[in-house]
Amino acid sequence: MWLQKKIQLEARNRGFHLIAEEVLGNLPELKSIELGLAHFFLQHTSASLSLNENADSSVRSDMESHFNQLAPEDVPYYEHTFEGPDDMPAHIKSGLLGTECSVPITDGCLQLGIWQGLYLGEHRNHAKSRTLLVTLQGS
Repeated sequence: MWLQKKIQLEARNRGFHLIAEEVLGNLPELKSIELGLAHFFLQHTSASLSLNENADSSVRSDMESHFNQLAPEDVPYYEHTFEGPDDMPAHIKSGLLGTECSVPITDGCLQLGIWQGLYLGEHRNHAKSRTLLVTLQGS
């Protein structure tokens, strides 16, 4: 079985957010897959998708703090500035973290590790809804 579906994620504030619950709530088809693979692709260039710690929320705030140091706003050498001071740093963060990941499926469940969560990195100050393209493959 192959299935591809677009999910409109709710708009979120800048920062790192756990989104597995929202995504799974929009994927009832996952339950029918005994063995397979889920591919998640975020169709944006100023947000990111990654797997990381799901238990301690301070990891998400530390990630935001670190990436804000790594790709700060208002740097004089940025040329791409017409969309606001947060836009170029958002592109850098998205490029470093990526916009896709794949997770195995077994018995209708994503096989994330016990401490792993699916992160949306929202890197813009005033972002709108984000589109996640999900491809399920399996039997």
